[in-house]
Amino acid sequence: MENQAEARTPRWLAPVGTAALALVIAAVLFVGFRDKLVARAELDQPIAFSHKLHAGDKQIPCQYCHAYARSSTVAGVPSVQTCMGCHQLIAARQPEIRRLAAFWQQRQPIPWVKIHNLPDFVYFSHKRHVRAGVACQECHGPVETMDVVKQVSSLEMGWCIECHSQRIARVADAEERLLTQQRMLDCATCHK
Repeated sequence: MENQAEARTPRWLAPVGTAALALVIAAVLFVGFRDKLVARAELDQPIAFSHKLHAGDKQIPCQYCHAYARSSTVAGVPSVQTCMGCHQLIAARQPEIRRLAAFWQQRQPIPWVKIHNLPDFVYFSHKRHVRAGVACQECHGPVETMDVVKQVSSLEMGWCIECHSQRIARVADAEERLLTQQRMLDCATCHK
């Protein structure tokens, strides 16, 4: 009886079953630890940059450093030249500023670790949102209070649709509200 069952099971099935089980375990572990992986990436920046100090205490506007936000789909990260414009004189002897100066002297961009990621199939325009009066903090949270930037909003589709729906509800004119709804909730607005 045992030999008949063994004879009916193809030899390749055991390794395939093992591989499938390994993939399921890997997927479960990834889902369980992805927040920890993202949190770790938040700490692994090449320079310890404090948004709290710059945007909070010193009140440097977001668009001074993220200069492309008003005119591009991306906000952009500041060039080393922008940073060194201030830090050739300010806090020049501090260890993190010395690290910054090393990038400047080597004419290398700072390899920042991106914190806010959207899937490739999502089209997002900073320009469109900035020009519509959306404050940076609405998506990125109170970065002016963060020494280390972290993602505070899910940036998932439902979260975006909720925000769009709230903005649509504020449009007073019924005809304008309908046009705004068509524009802001059309799939092709975010998925091109």
